[in-house]
Amino acid sequence: MKKIFTLLTLCCIALSSLAQGWQDNYKGVMLQGFYWDSFDDTKWTNLEAQTNDIVDFFDLVWIPQSAKPSHNPSMGYDPLYWFSDYTSSFGTEKELLSLIDTWKKNGIGTIADIVINHRGNVSNWFDFPTETYEGATYTMGATDIVKDDDKGKTQAEATKQGVSLSQNNDTGEGWDGMRDLDHHSPNVQKTVKAYLNMLINKFGYSGFRYDMVKGYAGSFTGLYNTATQPQFSVGEYFDSNLAKVKNWIESTRTGGVITSAAFDFPLRYAIRDAVNNGNWAALDGQGLAKLTDYARYAVTFVENHDTEDRGGGNTQDPIRNNISAANAYIMAMPGTPCVFLKHWQSCKKDIKNMITVRKLLGISNRSTATKLVSGNDFYAMVTKGDMGNLLTVVGPAATFATQSKWIKITGGENWAYYADKNTSSFAWADLPSGSYDGVQSVTLTAVTGNPNAKIVYSIDGSDPKASSSIAENESKITIPEGKATTLKVGLLINGTVTGISTRHYDIVDFQPYDISVYVNADNADDTWAEAKTSSPTPSINYYYWGSATSSPWPGNAVTTTTERGGKRYFVKQFRINSSSDAINFVFNMGMNKSQTVDVMNIRQDTFIDISSQKDDWKYKVNNTTAIRGIECEKAGNTNESPYYYTLSGQRLKKPVQPGIYIHKGKKIIIK
Repeated sequence: MKKIFTLLTLCCIALSSLAQGWQDNYKGVMLQGFYWDSFDDTKWTNLEAQTNDIVDFFDLVWIPQSAKPSHNPSMGYDPLYWFSDYTSSFGTEKELLSLIDTWKKNGIGTIADIVINHRGNVSNWFDFPTETYEGATYTMGATDIVKDDDKGKTQAEATKQGVSLSQNNDTGEGWDGMRDLDHHSPNVQKTVKAYLNMLINKFGYSGFRYDMVKGYAGSFTGLYNTATQPQFSVGEYFDSNLAKVKNWIESTRTGGVITSAAFDFPLRYAIRDAVNNGNWAALDGQGLAKLTDYARYAVTFVENHDTEDRGGGNTQDPIRNNISAANAYIMAMPGTPCVFLKHWQSCKKDIKNMITVRKLLGISNRSTATKLVSGNDFYAMVTKGDMGNLLTVVGPAATFATQSKWIKITGGENWAYYADKNTSSFAWADLPSGSYDGVQSVTLTAVTGNPNAKIVYSIDGSDPKASSSIAENESKITIPEGKATTLKVGLLINGTVTGISTRHYDIVDFQPYDISVYVNADNADDTWAEAKTSSPTPSINYYYWGSATSSPWPGNAVTTTTERGGKRYFVKQFRINSSSDAINFVFNMGMNKSQTVDVMNIRQDTFIDISSQKDDWKYKVNNTTAIRGIECEKAGNTNESPYYYTLSGQRLKKPVQPGIYIHKGKKIIIK
């Protein structure tokens, strides 16, 4: 009996450790791999294609709800199917499985967006889908809906149809528009547990991001996590009140064990007030990450799909200034940082360096960060990592440093990182791994208290030795274009090389080029009449933004037209300035008038036809660009084009990475 008891005890301990919400002393960083209406940008295939770019930086990626929703296109917050249909606005089930598997093989965990507060119906108020998984059938009915759903509207409809709702009221905030589920219902609990287990066992998700956890009691999150044992769990308790967010975390306790982390909204609002208003003292504000007992359960962030500026007057509550400085702050804090995709795209070099420093110094979700000093134009704090101390300074006076022990290793607009040479010893290369256009220079820095240390490096992928090339401290070396290069740089101290840093570079021979974007509104309704008429002067607005260009809302009125295929198109030219550049559009008829959905990541000549159909209040579009290779207007024919094109439309003089390309009108594979 003693052996059996011991075995059972060990099993219970193992289950408890798995269910503790978020890994202790976790050093990983998460990416929110989408933004609002990011249908093109974050297709499963597009995300998978970015694996090489994110693998050295992100350990987790949170992706949208992945099953077929109630509407199309949709971000997935109107869930319908749970088991049987995984054709979403982001791709197919096959593509999703490939994405998660590829990331898993590269050490990246995928976080599922779990929307179980509410659920859509097939055709009326109460007909949920009937689905089968592994021989079991799952379905919900009217009795699985809380009796006070939609402020009594659902009860009125139930009476009209002669059906009964649950006898339980909602255990959280209601949400109009879809049926709020009764999580007291044994059928709901059984179905949710089976759904979450399927996401882990079939799809390979590493954890869950629970949507709208204000909508139901936190004890149910504890119930589901204890039953399914995700490696990671984080809840969206959307509130700036620290006490309320803490209380939700505590409410997930099962058997005395906290089972979920939470997004650190209180800290996010402190950061917003600091960076938007230049009030750097606001960083003294509250946050989970500042509390010893809760830092482990803090997922810190500065922006997400609910706070971002969505354009077209949907301003939400965005970070408007100092985006890099805001991210530098959370990357130096305890908790687990979650980077917003748009910030990653617009500040990639800065954020890569921030993550590299965080990991190099061993900063975890349980590290301590202490305010050092602040003033009107700066805020300085010291973070103690397992491998050294980091001084972070944000604000216009980011060049501030108090003692000679601090060595500046990286920084940008209104932010700087300094390493403590007395607690760490390593060589630093200021250009992070990645793909770049043209010859690059890299500054090498020795971070050490030993005045006799020398910097040694190699660019052939081999570990530097005492006999390797030597560089002076703060000197620059050149990385040539046209090939993949692995730089390794270390410190030579007393004949031994230590503190080696590694960087992987793909240096592209890229030449800027022009694209034309053509827009036709013939199929749109009469609210687009000014774009359809031939007199006096037809026009349409191009609102656009990208890494190197943007326009104020509602954009520029375009009157230039051309005939293509018997149709009249408005046309405007744009320049693609780098291999990572792309331009995004909203076409519209002016302020507070008809507008299209976002048209994202345009890198080539593109033809857009505006539809009469709508996604909510925005008009859908059809990309009618001819499927016959990618034209090179300067060469006049695809068979004469000297360029290579990626499948996403980037033009390269010569590829440096393996993959599928279009060259001279044909698809080719470069290994």
